[in-house]
Amino acid sequence: MAREQKEVRDLQEGTYVMIDDAPCEITSYSTAKPGKHGSAKARIDGEGVFDSKKRSLSQPVDAKIWVPIIERKQGQVVSVDGDVAQVMDLDTYETISMRVPEDEPMSPDDEIEYLEMDDQRKIV
Repeated sequence: MAREQKEVRDLQEGTYVMIDDAPCEITSYSTAKPGKHGSAKARIDGEGVFDSKKRSLSQPVDAKIWVPIIERKQGQVVSVDGDVAQVMDLDTYETISMRVPEDEPMSPDDEIEYLEMDDQRKIV
């Protein structure tokens, strides 16, 4: 799995983090003051990049955490069949099937941007 480690204090809203083994985009990040017997804690709320589920996490700010490496790629729609689009990657010319986001009209020849991590892909 493509990921790296970072300290919790280095995270910020809009970046990615692994929560419950799922890549999530951070929607809110807040810290609590250090307690009598420990370091400050961070509360992180995120939304799954590929499944849109909401998740949260509480960790000390000096803890190490996994951050997924998600690539943004460019593609061109080859065909659309219902809610599935055939997309050709503009770098590798590989054709991939991806689910079309709701309320997002697509037609052949549209250029799109998509996210990819391991074997998971999502049109943005």
